[in-house]
Amino acid sequence: MVPDLETLMLERSADMARAQRIVVKIGSALLIEGGKPRSQWLGKLAGDLVTLRKNGGQVIVVSSGAIALGAARLALPKGGRASLADAQAAAAVGQIQLADLWSAALRAHGITAAQMLLTLDDLEDRRRYLNASATLDRLLSAGTIPVINENDSVATEEIRFGDNDRLAARVAQAANADLVLLLSDVDGLYDRDPREAGAALVPVVEAVTPEIMAMASGASSSGLGSGGMVSKLQAAQIATRAGIALAILNGTHDAPIAHALGAGTGTLFLPVRSDSARKAWLGGRLAPAGELRVDKGCAEALKAGASLLAAGVVGVSGQFRRGDLVSVLSLRGERLAQGLAEYDAAEVQLIAGKRAEDQAERLGYAPRSCVIHRDHMVLL
Repeated sequence: MVPDLETLMLERSADMARAQRIVVKIGSALLIEGGKPRSQWLGKLAGDLVTLRKNGGQVIVVSSGAIALGAARLALPKGGRASLADAQAAAAVGQIQLADLWSAALRAHGITAAQMLLTLDDLEDRRRYLNASATLDRLLSAGTIPVINENDSVATEEIRFGDNDRLAARVAQAANADLVLLLSDVDGLYDRDPREAGAALVPVVEAVTPEIMAMASGASSSGLGSGGMVSKLQAAQIATRAGIALAILNGTHDAPIAHALGAGTGTLFLPVRSDSARKAWLGGRLAPAGELRVDKGCAEALKAGASLLAAGVVGVSGQFRRGDLVSVLSLRGERLAQGLAEYDAAEVQLIAGKRAEDQAERLGYAPRSCVIHRDHMVLL
């Protein structure tokens, strides 16, 4: 029987040593109001982070706010989001202010802030991911609190996280964290739009199922950020598959972490499994180069732990190369898995639906054992 959220949160509050590394994500709407920073609120939050450290945890911050700050300084329309060029310019100006804010807030408690700006490619590419992981590890061991944001001054519409919720989950993987706290402007996940009568808070989620996803609204209520409840649930999927707990907490209160932990409010997502470090990285990747559709029998075999064979492939899309990340979909479009392709897209099209004995003639060489090997594939 799953304990209630209050019990779980109070246990974490009383014994944070179980959470050796904690990633705390702060959205723009919490940090910025009317184009200006909420300095007093930030000071109280910094006190929360100090308390987490005193209780034995190492803390990483993922902070939005650069675009909102820069847009106000440059007087850009639509909060700096009227165009990609505006967003990039606003981020370049605002990131300096954001770093200053965090540096001052943490310095007041005798803590050194460190800044890391990441792009999607930094965590999609395995070598760069490991470099980021090593940097985070060294910064934490040196006693700093790393403050991370997406590098929006160079990110493009096609190659970006797009929201800091998923960035926080990916950072948690890279840092080998065991708890992610997403501070939001709502109490947590509701079973429907929280503005509707009768909407009820969901205290504990054991798995992010299609039914859970259906509860989410994709809109960012503040209009400042780029996330919403959908992005938070996507972050929960990434984190919990890697054995990392994730909680959505109301960040609008003073000292919001202490308030939520003490009141036992929020929504806690329990880890559903604990993938190996490499499979966690693979399962958290966000930019597949193509898609493969498979028949019912193949889908069932994949769920039982099999590799993906060409005989079960019924559709190929995208221009992927061997070694690229591809998604595996059912006939109904359900995302089943993702993994590294053993063939280029054109080659998969040649052998799709064919048994091994018929593939050599099509390929002109002896076929490989599978299209995606189970060691290079993660079920979703």
